[in-house]
Amino acid sequence: MLVTPIYGALLQIPGMDAPDQSLLEQLPQLWDDTGFMAWPLAFCLILGLIVIAWKFVDLSAKASRTKRILKDVDELLTQQRIKEALELTRDTNAPAANILYAGLERHEEGTDRVMKAIENQGLIEMSKLERGLVILATLTNIAPLLGFLGTVIGMIIAFESIEQAGEVEATLVAGGIKVALLTTAIGLMIAIPVSIGHNYFVARIDSLVIDMEESAQKMVDVLHSIEAGRAH
Repeated sequence: MLVTPIYGALLQIPGMDAPDQSLLEQLPQLWDDTGFMAWPLAFCLILGLIVIAWKFVDLSAKASRTKRILKDVDELLTQQRIKEALELTRDTNAPAANILYAGLERHEEGTDRVMKAIENQGLIEMSKLERGLVILATLTNIAPLLGFLGTVIGMIIAFESIEQAGEVEATLVAGGIKVALLTTAIGLMIAIPVSIGHNYFVARIDSLVIDMEESAQKMVDVLHSIEAGRAH
């Protein structure tokens, strides 16, 4: 689990108890100390890691295909080889190819229709690129809230123990608070890397969109020049 090394590092801070067990051996105890909140927190962690891994592979593949298709299409458009560019974008499975194909398909209908087609297809491809980001954004908010909920429940249980004991013992209070705060710490440990992953993917998508917009604008300029040449 991701939180285990961090938890072990925290125990090395001066004033805190040094662990007598290895980090792997501490994992069952950490799970028990977290209580029933360990299950939803573990679900958030596993789901976040799966989405981050999938999104990284997906965006890396799309970025690679996008760079290749933009380079090839730009060369063809520079030479005004519209038919070849149309065939290339039609046979390539990439967001940029789909956007450019939507525009090239209507190159004989005027630049206004081309721009409209690019905008409509761009919205569709943008929604595909952002797929999965809502899960990461939700986990970023939910994981700390689950941690806080576990802490509140743990504090309630600790105070109930004090009430039943009829007296305040330092060990009873300290132990209960320690266990209660574990859920908050784990929730934050999950939310922080998930938030970093979410922002990283947003930045990569923005970079892809900028590249596609620049290529689309070059295509429109070429089509406009061809259209102007035909008018003369």
